[in-house]
Amino acid sequence: MSDRSTAALAPYGLRCAHLAEPMGVDDPAPLLAWRLASGRRGDAPARYRVRVWAVPAGASEDETQVWDTGEVDDPAAVSVRYAGAPLLPRTRHRWEVAVTAGDGATAAAGSWFETGLLGPAAWRASWITHDTGDLDVVDAPEEGELAIPDHGLQPAIRLRRTFHTAAAPVRARLYVTARGLYEMRLNGRRAGDAELAPGWTDYRDRIDYQVLDVTALVGAGENVLAATLADGWWSGFAGFDARRPGAHYGTFPELLAELHLDHADGSREVIATDGTWRTRRSPVRYADLLKGECHDLRLDTPGWDRPAFGGADGWRPAQVTGADRGLLTASVAPPVRAVAELPARTVTRTGAGRHRVDFGQNFAGRVRLRARGLTPGARVVIRHAEALDGDGALYTANLRTADATDVLIAGDDPEAVFEPRFTYHGFRYAEVTGLAELDAADITGVVLHNDTPRTGDFACSDPDVERLYQAVRWGQRSNFVSVPTDCPQRDERLGWLADAQVFLPTACLNADVAAFFAGWLREVRGAQSPGGAFTNVAPRLAGVADEGAPGWGDAGVIVPWHLYRVYGDERFLEDNLDAMCAWVDHVHRHNPDLVWRHRVGPHYADWLAPEPTPREVVATAYFARSADLTARAAEVLGRRDAAERYGTLAGHVRKAFAEHFVTPEGRVSGDTQTGYLLALAFGLLPGGLVRPAADRLAELVEAAGPGPTTGFLGVGLLAPVLDECGRPDLAHALLRRTDPPSWLHPLRHGATTIWERWDGYTEERGFQAAAMNSFNHYALGSIGEWLYQGVAGLGQAPGSAGYRELLVRPRPGGLDWARASYESVRGTVATAWARVDGELRLEVSVPPGATAIVHVPTGDPGGVRESGVPVAAAAGIDVLGTGAGTLQCRVASGDYRFTASEAAVSAAAPDAQNHRGAGPRFEEDS
Repeated sequence: MSDRSTAALAPYGLRCAHLAEPMGVDDPAPLLAWRLASGRRGDAPARYRVRVWAVPAGASEDETQVWDTGEVDDPAAVSVRYAGAPLLPRTRHRWEVAVTAGDGATAAAGSWFETGLLGPAAWRASWITHDTGDLDVVDAPEEGELAIPDHGLQPAIRLRRTFHTAAAPVRARLYVTARGLYEMRLNGRRAGDAELAPGWTDYRDRIDYQVLDVTALVGAGENVLAATLADGWWSGFAGFDARRPGAHYGTFPELLAELHLDHADGSREVIATDGTWRTRRSPVRYADLLKGECHDLRLDTPGWDRPAFGGADGWRPAQVTGADRGLLTASVAPPVRAVAELPARTVTRTGAGRHRVDFGQNFAGRVRLRARGLTPGARVVIRHAEALDGDGALYTANLRTADATDVLIAGDDPEAVFEPRFTYHGFRYAEVTGLAELDAADITGVVLHNDTPRTGDFACSDPDVERLYQAVRWGQRSNFVSVPTDCPQRDERLGWLADAQVFLPTACLNADVAAFFAGWLREVRGAQSPGGAFTNVAPRLAGVADEGAPGWGDAGVIVPWHLYRVYGDERFLEDNLDAMCAWVDHVHRHNPDLVWRHRVGPHYADWLAPEPTPREVVATAYFARSADLTARAAEVLGRRDAAERYGTLAGHVRKAFAEHFVTPEGRVSGDTQTGYLLALAFGLLPGGLVRPAADRLAELVEAAGPGPTTGFLGVGLLAPVLDECGRPDLAHALLRRTDPPSWLHPLRHGATTIWERWDGYTEERGFQAAAMNSFNHYALGSIGEWLYQGVAGLGQAPGSAGYRELLVRPRPGGLDWARASYESVRGTVATAWARVDGELRLEVSVPPGATAIVHVPTGDPGGVRESGVPVAAAAGIDVLGTGAGTLQCRVASGDYRFTASEAAVSAAAPDAQNHRGAGPRFEEDS
């Protein structure tokens, strides 16, 4: 449960544009948000006041107030959009929120944000790169084990610029981006901590830039601003199309940067990329996201990034490639960072100079290796893999054309630390060749992903279910690398829309992904065709940028709606509603009879389902869903005409679905689990057929083991819909199934992340087809949502947005205890229940300004007590009535402790007979 550290109402966790203390805000009206905490029941803000000041660079100048909301009466507010004087570029803004409770007590908290350049016109820099005519001399290729497969890639390049300043600046900011990947340095020290920057965008539409605070790195006198550039997504290998494996956007990387120095006297200097910079090839012989990275220390020039560098020979003038800056936008997502380190669990010698390392966890990242006993020119090779084959060797067949191999070539020093900077791999195991000795302390796994703050936590009494939860979390961490990818290991790593939309409810509970998805949705919109068709992947990529398939293209509607529901920020709808409308219009225009048969893209259906669902069932169900959510989004934004239009269309598509695919007995065409799940979850059945369809779904699940026969589109709906149908017992049974298809089958075979296939490996058949067999996908991990909302009971009520009203409805099943917490936009939400001494004890925490509908599991409502008092007499509780095995009540904010007799709970355990005839109830976003 949450630890309320304050007795009085107080704001905390301030964010601007969904980020804590962001630099480079280009939004003229950013969202300023705060969370609330209180140790008192029923506490809610009566009013708030937000003030914003512009902070000058020099200490001699006074702050200037640029906005004051005044006292605003709003007991539900936890955010406000900036509406003051126009924000100044390159300026830090301090802001404060004061919240006043009903008793008049006021508490305040402060934070800051900093604006970027606020538009492409403010830039002075030019794009620069190494002299593209400076080609290596060509010798006959070497053969044998010393040959280096450079994959046709060029070396990474170094760039440097010296400058002098009379005094150290009071503020120094580096505005920087690249076509490719960059790492900046100032006077020999790294600038910033972002990895794989500036990240992947469709560079034809938008190029993100970052802002780095480098004040502490600049001194009086001579300084050196330096950079290393590598291919990255811009000109390296990406995707899996053999006809277009690389150079999707350009052929060589380029840098754009400006260093702004503000001095105490009010003057400013700007050092920008131009033809005065000097370049040369770096010791990084090649660096590629899929192929790997090679460092040749024989080519190093120590001190190249510091003042008084004496090795300027061989450095050439940089080539200016253009001054086009119209596509520059400030990055809105948190960057990829090195967020954790994994020690080697075991190091095993497998041959002369060969060692196998097990990090104990499948993850995305790289290794840091301390290599000892090197001789000049010696080669150390690191290969990566997710699994081992039957002989204990690395299993790399499923990597396809991704080499995932890093190489170190020694210089004169007998010891070196090797850590690639411009690649990453998905792996658990590494094979190190070329070292006589390797200790576990010599090698470390470095975990990389977008630095999305952790917001949720779940635990329960079943170690297998806890391991499943951790596997779900690691799958998310491994695949949130610049964009929400499908997998981190093979030659793909694309932003598949369906994978993202089915996993999004789980992702939002695990971490604060608001800013991350705000950035990715810009790619989704940018990839949309003039006719309104979303794509299957974003950023779009040649060979896989077909018109979106059902469930894939629909992510352009589903993702913004769910983000609005979770974060309560209408900007997610404002930014995307026109694109949502265009998508629905596209489907409708090509399918006027309202059954989606035409323009279905590659139509992946219920991808990788053991039991296929008819494609027209899947497509038409998603057509109805997208029309319905578009209508809801328009209603939220007050666009009544659009709301009515798409609401009417959704009703017509629902009717068409029922007429074409549902029998009078409630059977859905194909008679598959996914068919019933889509029909029930999306509200596509006439009222009288809901119960028969729900019963048939339960029969199919029971007949399968009980087990799932769903693929990517159906799996996330399975447990929630069974729960709503009154069969949480079946959802719990699915959690415990160990034969494939099941969630525990991979764990029984050592999985630490979610697999792409239910049967990626079995004892009978071994590994599935290597052509598509990832051991680190997250789509099937969408069960994570039900662990929070079903098992622990931590959910949001229908019609609520931003957790204004919670729905606490735990499903104990056969567990002894479970708990979950979630840092919502309003504050900490938490539930915990346990069977103790013949009682079921349920604890609930509701943040200030919110309410909760609580379902206490019991067959004896009169025996339920809260903090030792009969529930009807407890403060802050309104008893609503009883349902099937529950007492239902509404509670105000605060902490609550309910108890119910264990015997009554056991008697109320759901089964098929108890619930037949009772109509299931579906949440707004099941």
